[in-house]
Amino acid sequence: MAELQIRYLGAPVLRRKARTVGRMTSDEQKLLDDMVDTMVAREGIGLAAPQVGIAKRAIVARPPECEVIQLINPEIVERTAETVIGTEGCLSVPGFQGDVERHFAIRVKGKGADGKPVELELLDFPARVIQHEIDHLDGKLFIDRAIPDSLQSVDYEDDPETGEETAVLTPVTLEEIRRFFAQQMRTSS
Repeated sequence: MAELQIRYLGAPVLRRKARTVGRMTSDEQKLLDDMVDTMVAREGIGLAAPQVGIAKRAIVARPPECEVIQLINPEIVERTAETVIGTEGCLSVPGFQGDVERHFAIRVKGKGADGKPVELELLDFPARVIQHEIDHLDGKLFIDRAIPDSLQSVDYEDDPETGEETAVLTPVTLEEIRRFFAQQMRTSS
């Protein structure tokens, strides 16, 4: 298993529609396993193949209190009309978060790591995670769906009294986030 390199906002692969995976091969199984390793190493909750530079329809997730989910060609086949707003972040947009409206419950179909058909019914946070990851397969990021006034940068500071690390949230605009990552790409080239 290997940890893969995360692609950040500005990487073209994040804005392209990912290709459908044909026959399940050992390459796809290795990709899923490496994606799980990467997600765990980066302390993520989900990861899509485009986030590691691979334009294939593959996702992995491990919402709290759930088993690891590995899906090839995931497709949401049913969703509730009920929606909920929740805060999201992303390994491809680190240091930022925003509130996104998602369907409360979904039914998703795809193939598992063994190539066999999988169908999952997910509620609340696990449903949110899978919707977020499937968005990546269609070239969308959480910042595209976020309620504009909800976007924030997330920095951490040590509390001088307790010595504990605390989050410092600062409102930002979508344009400020884009400029930040454009600058990061220029300085890393």
